[in-house]
Amino acid sequence: MQDRGSFFIDPVDEVYAGQIIAENIKPGDLVVNIVETKKLTNMRASGTDDSVRITPKILMTLEECMEYIQQDECIEVTPKSIRLRKIMLDEEDRKKYQKMLKAEA
Repeated sequence: MQDRGSFFIDPVDEVYAGQIIAENIKPGDLVVNIVETKKLTNMRASGTDDSVRITPKILMTLEECMEYIQQDECIEVTPKSIRLRKIMLDEEDRKKYQKMLKAEA
Protein backbone atom coordinates (compact mmCIF):
# COMPACT_ATOMS: atom_id res chain seq x y z
CA MET A 1 0.00 0.00 0.00
CA GLN A 2 2.99 2.27 0.40
CA ASP A 3 3.02 3.24 -3.29
CA ARG A 4 -0.51 4.69 -2.96
CA GLY A 5 0.20 7.24 -0.24
CA SER A 6 1.94 8.33 2.95
CA PHE A 7 1.10 6.46 6.16
CA PHE A 8 -0.10 7.92 9.47
CA ILE A 9 0.48 4.60 11.29
CA ASP A 10 3.37 2.23 11.92
CA PRO A 11 3.26 -1.35 10.55
CA VAL A 12 2.62 -2.81 14.04
CA ASP A 13 -0.17 -0.41 15.08
CA GLU A 14 -3.65 -1.82 15.62
CA VAL A 15 -6.27 -0.42 13.24
CA TYR A 16 -10.06 -0.47 13.08
CA ALA A 17 -12.73 0.11 10.43
CA GLY A 18 -13.08 3.79 9.56
CA GLN A 19 -9.63 4.77 10.77
CA ILE A 20 -7.64 6.96 8.38
CA ILE A 21 -4.32 5.19 7.92
CA ALA A 22 -2.75 7.10 5.05
CA GLU A 23 -3.00 10.06 2.72
CA ASN A 24 -4.00 9.00 -0.79
CA ILE A 25 -1.97 10.36 -3.70
CA LYS A 26 -5.14 10.96 -5.72
CA PRO A 27 -8.06 13.09 -4.47
CA GLY A 28 -10.87 11.29 -2.69
CA ASP A 29 -11.02 8.35 -0.30
CA LEU A 30 -9.55 4.93 -1.01
CA VAL A 31 -11.08 2.20 1.13
CA VAL A 32 -8.61 -0.65 1.74
CA ASN A 33 -8.25 -3.66 4.00
CA ILE A 34 -4.78 -3.01 5.38
CA VAL A 35 -4.70 -6.21 7.46
CA GLU A 36 -5.14 -8.43 4.38
CA THR A 37 -1.84 -9.87 3.18
CA LYS A 38 -0.42 -9.36 -0.30
CA LYS A 39 -1.53 -12.01 -2.78
CA LEU A 40 1.36 -14.13 -3.97
CA THR A 41 1.66 -15.40 -7.52
CA ASN A 42 3.62 -18.28 -8.99
CA MET A 43 5.75 -15.97 -11.12
CA ARG A 44 7.89 -13.57 -9.10
CA ALA A 45 11.24 -12.02 -9.77
CA SER A 46 13.87 -13.05 -7.26
CA GLY A 47 14.76 -10.41 -4.69
CA THR A 48 11.86 -8.03 -5.30
CA ASP A 49 10.32 -8.51 -1.84
CA ASP A 50 13.70 -8.15 -0.13
CA SER A 51 14.16 -4.58 -1.38
CA VAL A 52 10.90 -3.21 0.06
CA ARG A 53 11.56 -0.54 2.67
CA ILE A 54 8.78 0.95 4.74
CA THR A 55 8.92 4.71 5.06
CA PRO A 56 8.36 6.21 8.52
CA LYS A 57 4.88 7.42 9.41
CA ILE A 58 3.85 11.06 9.22
CA LEU A 59 3.66 12.56 12.71
CA MET A 60 1.12 15.37 13.09
CA THR A 61 0.30 17.59 16.02
CA LEU A 62 -3.29 18.20 17.08
CA GLU A 63 -3.25 21.56 15.27
CA GLU A 64 -1.99 19.94 12.05
CA CYS A 65 -4.70 17.28 12.32
CA MET A 66 -7.34 19.98 12.72
CA GLU A 67 -6.16 21.62 9.49
CA TYR A 68 -5.98 18.29 7.64
CA ILE A 69 -9.38 16.69 8.34
CA GLN A 70 -12.31 16.90 5.92
CA GLN A 71 -15.98 17.50 6.72
CA ASP A 72 -16.75 13.78 7.24
CA GLU A 73 -13.72 13.12 9.48
CA CYS A 74 -12.81 13.67 13.12
CA ILE A 75 -9.80 13.50 15.42
CA GLU A 76 -9.56 10.89 18.16
CA VAL A 77 -7.29 11.99 21.01
CA THR A 78 -6.12 9.55 23.68
CA PRO A 79 -3.30 9.86 26.23
CA LYS A 80 -1.02 7.78 23.99
CA SER A 81 -1.98 8.87 20.47
CA ILE A 82 -3.79 11.18 18.10
CA ARG A 83 -5.69 9.35 15.33
CA LEU A 84 -7.77 10.47 12.37
CA ARG A 85 -10.99 8.63 11.60
CA LYS A 86 -14.24 8.89 9.72
CA ILE A 87 -17.27 10.08 11.67
CA MET A 88 -19.22 7.07 10.38
CA LEU A 89 -16.93 4.08 10.83
CA ASP A 90 -18.78 1.63 8.57
CA GLU A 91 -18.19 2.10 4.83
CA GLU A 92 -21.71 0.99 3.91
CA ASP A 93 -23.23 3.55 6.31
CA ARG A 94 -21.11 6.29 4.69
CA LYS A 95 -22.34 5.28 1.21
CA LYS A 96 -25.99 5.27 2.33
CA TYR A 97 -25.57 8.69 3.95
CA GLN A 98 -24.01 10.14 0.76
CA LYS A 99 -26.91 8.76 -1.33
CA MET A 100 -29.38 10.31 1.11
CA LEU A 101 -27.67 13.70 0.84
CA LYS A 102 -27.75 13.55 -2.97
CA ALA A 103 -31.45 12.65 -2.93
CA GLU A 104 -32.28 15.65 -0.73
CA ALA A 105 -30.41 18.07 -3.02
